[in-house]
Amino acid sequence: MKKCEVVVNVRDDRDARPIAFLVQTASQFDSKIYIDCEEKHVNAKSIMGMMTLTLTNGTEVAISADGHDENEALKRLQEFLTTG
Repeated sequence: MKKCEVVVNVRDDRDARPIAFLVQTASQFDSKIYIDCEEKHVNAKSIMGMMTLTLTNGTEVAISADGHDENEALKRLQEFLTTG
C-alpha cells in the first residue's frame, strides 16, 4: 500500500464536476483507492462517498492506494488534485 498527502488546488472547487472527474479517474485503476479528509475515510471510486467530502482549494487530503497499479493511481490522482 502506498500513501501520499496533497493540498487540493482544482478549478471550480465549488462545483461537483471535479468530484465526478476524480471518481472517473480513480475508477480506471484496479487498486483500492481511498481519500482521507478531516475525519472521513472514503472510497475514491464512490461518487456518493466522495460527495460527502469538502475538497475546496487549500484542503489537505491523504490518498492511499493498494494494488498492482497503486503507483500510477497515486500519481494520477495527485496530479488531478493539484494541477488547478
